[in-house]
Amino acid sequence: MHKYKRLTAVGVFGAVLLLAACNDDSDMPMDSEDMPMDEEDMPMDEDGMPMDEEDMPMDEDGMPMDEEDMPMDEEDMPMDEDGMPMDEEDMGHGEHGASAEEREAFEEEAAQLPENLNEGAGEGLTTTNTKNITRLDDEDPQAFSIMASQTIWPATHEANQPGTIILAEQDEWQHAVAALTLVHHPNDGPLLFMEDGLSDDLTAEIERLAPLGNDDDIEILVAGELSDEDRNELNDYTVEEITEEEPAAFAKDVEDMFAETTGNLPDNVVIASSEDAYKSYAMPAGSWISHMDESLLYVDDTVPEATAEALEARDGEANMYVMNGEGGITDEVLSELEDYGTVEEIAGDDPVEHSINFAKYQDENFGWGIDEPGHGLVFGSTAAPELAMAGAPLAHLGKHAPLIWMEDELEQAHADYLAELKPAFVDVPMEGPYNHGYILGTENVISFEDQGAIDDLMEIDVIEGDAHADH
Repeated sequence: MHKYKRLTAVGVFGAVLLLAACNDDSDMPMDSEDMPMDEEDMPMDEDGMPMDEEDMPMDEDGMPMDEEDMPMDEEDMPMDEDGMPMDEEDMGHGEHGASAEEREAFEEEAAQLPENLNEGAGEGLTTTNTKNITRLDDEDPQAFSIMASQTIWPATHEANQPGTIILAEQDEWQHAVAALTLVHHPNDGPLLFMEDGLSDDLTAEIERLAPLGNDDDIEILVAGELSDEDRNELNDYTVEEITEEEPAAFAKDVEDMFAETTGNLPDNVVIASSEDAYKSYAMPAGSWISHMDESLLYVDDTVPEATAEALEARDGEANMYVMNGEGGITDEVLSELEDYGTVEEIAGDDPVEHSINFAKYQDENFGWGIDEPGHGLVFGSTAAPELAMAGAPLAHLGKHAPLIWMEDELEQAHADYLAELKPAFVDVPMEGPYNHGYILGTENVISFEDQGAIDDLMEIDVIEGDAHADH
């Protein structure tokens, strides 16, 4: 039922005249801008008659739309090769008026890796950042974790101070990755690496951050057990330690703690192998659980008791997303997991392929779904996995960016994916959207040459013709 009674076109015309007369508070004749609309100028319906209020398109305030706000007529819409109006899918990745064929050709050209490299490009650099890439330029795990903390949490005022800081030993990757769910709100804090306990640099960063505490007033969570000396060092803070050593039991304790803090145990849960050989398949999950209030549970050659208990708490409603690689989590374990709910395997033949598949994956409940322009990505090296753990909070704030693994160098798989995400414009580059990338580590970890290639793949470009020629 319509909110207003139906008015005839003449009634609308008279109402406009009356309003115009009431609103003109001068004795001067109205100018053309203020004059009421002639009936012949009013929007017409499909029979050529002036529209009444019921038929006129309305704006969000319930008022008749101006002509410039009116929906596009079918005759004005971009057409496909068969002369039919394009739907949004056919118009490409948001480029106004670009066809699917133009987008396909654009991506094909963009995906070509550079052949002739300038070997001197990295000499004499005064910055390691480029226009589309921010490099966190350190490779020592503890120093890097401090750099990541300072990048993500300036801590200049309460709005960007952390609630709770998470401390972890850099050599205990299973603990550190599982603890990344604690990065999410209401903790909202960095993962800082200890190396055999606290250092002066670490305590200085804790003081700089001045954590505000979470909903339980906890200011520091420790993924492990502190020494008496370190406890005394942190005596001015409210500290809680998670001391379980076995990875599956530790991950369950983290989940229990976070569920108690948030008052919620999500049905969605990520499953990964705790075996060292498959840590590169587990670590991309660290970015996701930093981004969402979901947790990570471990399996090995079976489903450990602690993991089974955590899944049973979901009463058969668990939505399990399994991070898997060749020879990793077996079919027998996958079958065992099905006793607790639904199982979705996100796999890849190698860490690079797996990380890209995970970044693209999305269903109605879970996943990044990054398959078009306008996103952030984090690039980490499988040779320096500790940096990926400390850099995972880049998925929590800022560009909310998933991890993309690199191995020895930029591969065609990277170029193909980044070409799919490469922004394009039709008329002016200010149309956007824009991409941005983060590189974790020094040039010894990911080269400047690879950075340059990634930067170019991130750059917005014209959908067809000479890039930026007129801009």
